[in-house]
Amino acid sequence: MRKIRKGDNVVVITGKDKGKRGAVLRVLGDDYLLVEGANNVKKHQKPNPMKGTTGGIVAKEMPIHVSNVALFNPTTQKADRVGVKRLDDGRSVRIYKSNGEMLEA
Repeated sequence: MRKIRKGDNVVVITGKDKGKRGAVLRVLGDDYLLVEGANNVKKHQKPNPMKGTTGGIVAKEMPIHVSNVALFNPTTQKADRVGVKRLDDGRSVRIYKSNGEMLEA
């Protein structure tokens, strides 16, 4: 079970964008995430008339390693670690480590 999934609100805990919050747009493999508004870079792009794209300098979000983000806990208003707990009926659910609350997912 993945601890961080698409749509989760996360906080960047290290790097140039430390402290920024955003939603997870995509999960890339086991180790990388695309976070909304974090790790933006400017890329020089050639025009491609076949696809209809113009050239120039475009800003885009690059992947960030999963170890550099933490889930945002709305009750404590801070970044929090995530654990996995198995319920009595056999389902696995994600919980916040600080207060043991279940994530609504």
